[in-house]
Amino acid sequence: MPIATRNAPCPAASLYGCVAAALLAAAVSSPLPADEAPADAPIDEELRCLALALYFEARSEGPDGMHAVGSVVLNRIEHEEFPSTPCEVVKQGGETPPCQFSWWCDGKSDVPRDAEQWEIALAVAAALLEDRGEDPTHGALFFHSASISAPWRVERTWTATIHGHVYYR
Repeated sequence: MPIATRNAPCPAASLYGCVAAALLAAAVSSPLPADEAPADAPIDEELRCLALALYFEARSEGPDGMHAVGSVVLNRIEHEEFPSTPCEVVKQGGETPPCQFSWWCDGKSDVPRDAEQWEIALAVAAALLEDRGEDPTHGALFFHSASISAPWRVERTWTATIHGHVYYR
């Protein structure tokens, strides 16, 4: 199955292989931190929005945690009750609470500071946009940190627990 990182196809047979290949390429090319990237190195806006969601929601959970969060964003895109692009899903609700993703509307900077985790988020997001593969969340449309109680007033169906997040339909 072809998986892409940035603009080049990845020959690896898995998301993790592709992420590893992207990280190796990034290490060899010595990328600048995400907040110092040159202006002439554009990132597709939809890729950027998805990568930001992965970075801010699951950067401590590695590629598989990021894959799970990305699956929720993609599941929402495919669902009639949600917007139809990664940026619209991430920004749904605006920049003031309540919003769909707390990092988007918390008033803090949305500039990634950890260059290595940002590269991983970009690689996972690119792989998901190219070929999303299997959905580890089993169709989840919602998630929350496992360290808190479900924050919803409506009952939802549990689908998975992956690292530090609980996923629901």
